[in-house]
Amino acid sequence: MSLEASKSQYRQVADLLRVGIESGDYSPGTPLPPEPDLAARFGVSRVTINRAVQLLRGEGLVKVLRGRGTVVRAIPAIRRNSNRRYERASREEGGGRGAFDFEITRLGLKPRTEVVQLEAVQPPPQATELLNLGEGEKTLIRKRRMFASDEPVLLATSYIPWAIAEEAGVTNIDTGPGGTYSRLADIGLGPVRFSEDIRARIPTSEEEAFFSLSEAQQVFEIIHVAWLEDGRAVEYRIDALPTFQWIMHFEWDAETTQGSTPS
Repeated sequence: MSLEASKSQYRQVADLLRVGIESGDYSPGTPLPPEPDLAARFGVSRVTINRAVQLLRGEGLVKVLRGRGTVVRAIPAIRRNSNRRYERASREEGGGRGAFDFEITRLGLKPRTEVVQLEAVQPPPQATELLNLGEGEKTLIRKRRMFASDEPVLLATSYIPWAIAEEAGVTNIDTGPGGTYSRLADIGLGPVRFSEDIRARIPTSEEEAFFSLSEAQQVFEIIHVAWLEDGRAVEYRIDALPTFQWIMHFEWDAETTQGSTPS
């Protein structure tokens, strides 16, 4: 297969491999052909193939697995609809255990959550301030590793005032149908408003290992706060998600005012 001389060869190879992945020529979860085979197919050096594959790794289309080589991403990008994911109906749809389960099951994938830390802790300063905690007051920390059909896709770390967490029963690993927010609602402390700040950043060493990220890949960091009707914050949460794995979707109605005209 000949390439155009006027363009970077490794970018052209990456483009062709990307088309093959997106069209299904290379199936999800299967390895790409070995570098020597790809080099012979495209008539380029192995160095060129390696650079092309690094581009695809940066996009999250492939990853390197020990003993299997370069493997095509196993699952599709996950669409995160911030406007809908915290509605109670969405959290409980299909017997789901929370918003994450709703997002994953609607893609035909199997959600799984591992609680890796569940205890009373002194929270970080930002959580202490937003939760309006007194000096030395502790919170529950719920730190979870979350998977879609065994693919790691989310790290979530929640902080909830300890007294509230105990009363709601979310100090248990299993928080029941609807998840933490449904248990808070059961004691009359269901959140009525949420705020989120989202940025892309370099992953921590823990995140890099958990998501098997390359040096070129980043994560979304979402600082999520759940608010009560009286204006108090009831949860401070930090989510880390691979940027290639998630689509951040937002939707809203156009604001209209009677008698106004568009500018």
